[in-house]
Amino acid sequence: MSSSGYLLFALVFWLGAWAFNEWLVRQTFSGKTLNRIAWITVPLIFGIALMVIWEGLVRGLDISPILLPAPSVIWAKIVNALPTLWNDFRQTILKAVLAGYAMGCGAGFVVAILIDRSRFLKNGLLPLGNFVSALPIVGIAPIMVMWFGFDWQSKAAVVVVATFFPMLVNTIQGLAAANQMERDLMRTYAASWWQTMVKLRLPAAWPFIFNALKINSTLALIGAIVAEFFGAPTVGMGFRISTEVGRANLDMVWAEIAVAALAGSAFYGVVALIQRAVTFWHPSVRSGRA
Repeated sequence: MSSSGYLLFALVFWLGAWAFNEWLVRQTFSGKTLNRIAWITVPLIFGIALMVIWEGLVRGLDISPILLPAPSVIWAKIVNALPTLWNDFRQTILKAVLAGYAMGCGAGFVVAILIDRSRFLKNGLLPLGNFVSALPIVGIAPIMVMWFGFDWQSKAAVVVVATFFPMLVNTIQGLAAANQMERDLMRTYAASWWQTMVKLRLPAAWPFIFNALKINSTLALIGAIVAEFFGAPTVGMGFRISTEVGRANLDMVWAEIAVAALAGSAFYGVVALIQRAVTFWHPSVRSGRA
């Protein structure tokens, strides 16, 4: 196919996908399953259309693969480099990201409960947490490498720092979401602090907590990858990206980016599905917006 043919095909495909999505989002199907399929189909078609327009522009304008490789080239690299990509994925995602995410979110949640019980901790830890959250990752990562070594433990420590404060702030805000009338009602039932927390305040805080979990799902991935730029064993997504950029192997760099994007999207999607199951009573979930 000629250069103009690639451009024309990409343009026609984009317009067709756009028109179909515009029609699809205006439809209301009788069955719940069909509505759910339509809800999934819209972003899927949009993503495919973006890939087609990307492929058409790269091939039609003859863009150098050093500047921007085509999606087909990136896919071929993913298929050919699966063992390397899997080792990098295991080092960065399964070790550093998941461990740091669990520790950072868990610590933020526990500290928020403690702060709720103590005005002293609230006045002391919140300003300190705000200070820590403002620290740049590029400044924290070298320090963590010096403290915890070059392996995944130092990257998990960076993730803990990145995810702790969002969880802390959102949990505190969520615990304050229950209004005074509801708290007074619990007191008339002679409910203890723990009973009020479990039966009233934590359920009211779940939407805030899950917002923090979703935000942290992306912060954790970014933090771990950036941390690997400042020292890592000869494996890891951040290490591979920094190394292959120096070798001008941009197809491998984009393959790592694609895997990271898919992993981050899947991570976010799992948290969102858990949120729908836990907070099924919330208006945003019932209306299908969560």
